[in-house]
Amino acid sequence: MTETSPRLKVVLLFGGRSSEHSISCATASGVLRALDRDRYDVVPVGITKSGAFTLQPDDAEAFALREDDLPTVVDNGSRVRWPESADSRELTVVDSDGVESSLGEVDVVFPILHGPFGEDGSVQGLLELVGLPYVGAGILASAVGMDKHFSKTVLQQAGIAVAPWVTVPRRDWADHRAVVEERAEELGWPVFVKPARAGSSVGVSRVSSLAELQRAMEVAFAEDGKVLIEAAVVGRELECAVLGGRAGAAPRVSVAGEIVLGAGRFYDFESKYLGAPGADLVCPADLDDDVLAEFQELAARAFEAIGGAGLARVDVFLTDEGFIVNELNTMPGFTPISMFPACWLASGLSYPELLDELIALGLETER
Repeated sequence: MTETSPRLKVVLLFGGRSSEHSISCATASGVLRALDRDRYDVVPVGITKSGAFTLQPDDAEAFALREDDLPTVVDNGSRVRWPESADSRELTVVDSDGVESSLGEVDVVFPILHGPFGEDGSVQGLLELVGLPYVGAGILASAVGMDKHFSKTVLQQAGIAVAPWVTVPRRDWADHRAVVEERAEELGWPVFVKPARAGSSVGVSRVSSLAELQRAMEVAFAEDGKVLIEAAVVGRELECAVLGGRAGAAPRVSVAGEIVLGAGRFYDFESKYLGAPGADLVCPADLDDDVLAEFQELAARAFEAIGGAGLARVDVFLTDEGFIVNELNTMPGFTPISMFPACWLASGLSYPELLDELIALGLETER
């Protein structure tokens, strides 16, 4: 008689304080629906918009993304307590009546958090302090991947082409606006204005003239105190999904997907998550084998340049002069229309298999 392996206890950590709270919840919905309960005991820990760690229902529908009702973590009065030291992996919860109970010993944490206070190394630091294994990039790679200025700087230093840009702290915009406007003019119109540390295209504007710049800067500064003005790049928008290698092996890279946009559009929040018209995701992309191989090699180089672990999605433009990396996302979305799982599905790895692999990588990654 074959013994059944004990189920792993996986803490699914989602929500958070960033403007991408609802996208994280939607990702949690997809992961909750796909995790094999014969292999995993799942503990859903939702972080409210004010930062409280709460025990949430194991219910994928409760966090599903709907156009007229973006999901959120409701504060139900419970409070999840992390281990007091690295000597224990036991999680506890205090319910709304003040009664404390054990959630058991945790094997691994899956932090599917997007944006600041989660994807930027802050939660990764918490988990390392209490000695809990977790899925995804470590503290430094998470911080670098989150900050567009520093990720561009690191990639450029590694010999990887990125779009020309200007980084503008809030004080420079307030005190030296004429200089900033001159540098934006030098990049050439149109430009994209982006918060340095936000994702999901939140706060991003396409700017066609100097007259539009002030409003775009205000929108971006509402998300972050540091903003990038970036030259627009003409080319095909392609993405590859990356998985870390097992036991120190080289990263693995999926086939490419392509974002095909209608005239005058960019890949904004509505296109990414709400199915707005004007943007189609094509996977696999129509690429010659040698071009695909070049892209995959570039994606692996970018992943290793920032010290990536677990997973990432690498976004590029394919121009007449070659590839230009747009950004590297260390915790890409897992919603039903997200590119990361679609690229791996087209590469022969199903959604449940992908989650299995990520959890296995989280368990073996040395921090």
